[in-house]
Amino acid sequence: MECHIYYEGDDDPKKCTARRLEQFDQAILHRSMRQVPYGVVLNPHAEQALSPADAPDALDTLVALDCSWESAEEAAFSMPGVHRALPFLVAANPVNYGRPFQLTTAEALGAALCIFGQNEAAQTLLEPFRWGETFLTLNEEPLRRYAACADSSAVVEVQSSYLADE
Repeated sequence: MECHIYYEGDDDPKKCTARRLEQFDQAILHRSMRQVPYGVVLNPHAEQALSPADAPDALDTLVALDCSWESAEEAAFSMPGVHRALPFLVAANPVNYGRPFQLTTAEALGAALCIFGQNEAAQTLLEPFRWGETFLTLNEEPLRRYAACADSSAVVEVQSSYLADE
C-alpha cells in the first residue's frame, strides 16, 4: 500500500516524521493538495472510524496530513477520498509519549496499515524511528482487535472498552 502525505511544513523539520518517511522512501510528500491522490484519508475529524472494511476504498493508497496540532482544523483535511478517523491508540513518540490520539504522521500511517492487516508493512514504515517498535508494542492488543473487526461500528465498540478504562 502506498502512503501519501500532504505536507504543510509548519512543524519542526528535525522532528517531522513525514520528511523522514520520504527520506527512507516510505511515503510520497505532496506540497499541493491538488497533487494528493484519492484514497483513504486519515482524518481525526471524520465521522467514521477506520476499519478493515475500508481497505478496498483505499485503492492501495493511504493519505495523511502532516501539520502541527495547532493547525489541524477540519478545513485542513479537505482532500479527496474516503475520510476515516483512527480509533483509540497511544503515542510512543518522545513528544507525546503515552498520550492517546496524539500520534505522529508515521504512527498514524503505521496504525492504519496494522488495521488493514499489513503488519509487516507497518513495521517497515516505522523502522526509521527509535520509537517505532515501541508504538507497535504499546498498541499491540488494540491494533490486533481493531484489525479483527468487520466494520467501523465494531471498531467503535472495541474503542469504547479502552476509553472506559481511561
